[in-house]
Amino acid sequence: MTPEIVILAMIAAFLGLRLYSVLGRRAEHEEEPIQGRFEGRQGQKPGAPRVATPRPDQRSDARAEQPRQRVVPLAPPSVERGLAEIAQVDRRFDAVAFLDGARSAYRMILEAFWKGDKDELRQLCDDDTYESFASAIDARVEAGETLDNRLIRIEETSFTAAGVESGYARITLRFRADIAAVTRNAEGQVVAGSLDDAIEAVDVWTFGRAVNSPDPDWLLEETDEG
Repeated sequence: MTPEIVILAMIAAFLGLRLYSVLGRRAEHEEEPIQGRFEGRQGQKPGAPRVATPRPDQRSDARAEQPRQRVVPLAPPSVERGLAEIAQVDRRFDAVAFLDGARSAYRMILEAFWKGDKDELRQLCDDDTYESFASAIDARVEAGETLDNRLIRIEETSFTAAGVESGYARITLRFRADIAAVTRNAEGQVVAGSLDDAIEAVDVWTFGRAVNSPDPDWLLEETDEG
């Protein structure tokens, strides 16, 4: 063999060993997961298990399981103390739920009064307030007038007073609403108001309830204009 052949054989053997070394190391590691740019950082200890990132559907499910934060509208400190006092003596009391129920009661009471539905008013008002509404309905019927009013929207509802006295809780709310008001005579002719132009009404209503009563309903016990 000539020296040139020997040298070429040595070079080929050397290259073969290098290629085997590189390919062998790559094969050993190609099944290992490749870390992303931000994995294994920000305080994660070497060798600590990684937390899998949830899929989009898993993230939505997780958000659905989290309880919704219930926000009570801002109120003066005295009102906040009053609401806290009510919650202390009545574990069922929830200020946000009360506010939602009061909005519904506001609409139901107004519509019952406008239609002259005394039975509905009887269930939503205390005795004195019911008598006031019933007297106004009777006077309207005697005059031959009817109301064709519509509550367009409740723009704002806010707490103005709250507290407990002698086991009786009272909460006062201020309602600001848009109302289309029309009064018709016995012949159905419009004698006042218009359904085309809503007016802003501001009412201050007080609801009450005995905190130890098994009946969870609050009754309207006082009305005033704001």
